[in-house]
Amino acid sequence: MGAEATVTDRLFRAAVWLKGLDAVSQLTGGVLLIFFPPRALTRMAHGVVTRDLLGPPTGPLAGHFEEAVRHFTGGARAFVIGYLLVHGLIKLVLVIALLRKAVRWYPAAITALGVFVLFELVRGVQTHSWVLPVLTALDVVIIVLVIKEYRELRRDSA
Repeated sequence: MGAEATVTDRLFRAAVWLKGLDAVSQLTGGVLLIFFPPRALTRMAHGVVTRDLLGPPTGPLAGHFEEAVRHFTGGARAFVIGYLLVHGLIKLVLVIALLRKAVRWYPAAITALGVFVLFELVRGVQTHSWVLPVLTALDVVIIVLVIKEYRELRRDSA
């Protein structure tokens, strides 16, 4: 990126840094969950709900939160830990490659983000989540920015 960075260049870098922060948070969360006993998580969730941090304890948000914690402590724990670690590691490697403008990694980043989008769409339909469509839209924007950056880098190197 030269002295005259375009708005698209700045958006690309911001999006990649955002994905990097997401990757680090996923890796950190995965590692913490390895050492965080399920009973402690249940106690913490109960504390959040009873202190009205998610609205009234009988409200829908608190109910969804407690249900998610019950599901997590009931068997999905290994999947969540594995997902966070693998997903975070893949993203971190791709973010580093994109920030270094390693052109040969751009197709892998586009493909990985496309797979993440498909997974988010499937999970969004299954869970009726309102968060996943937002994340999916963000990933689609990032894919477009990565494709644009990739084309520019290939054009400039030709």
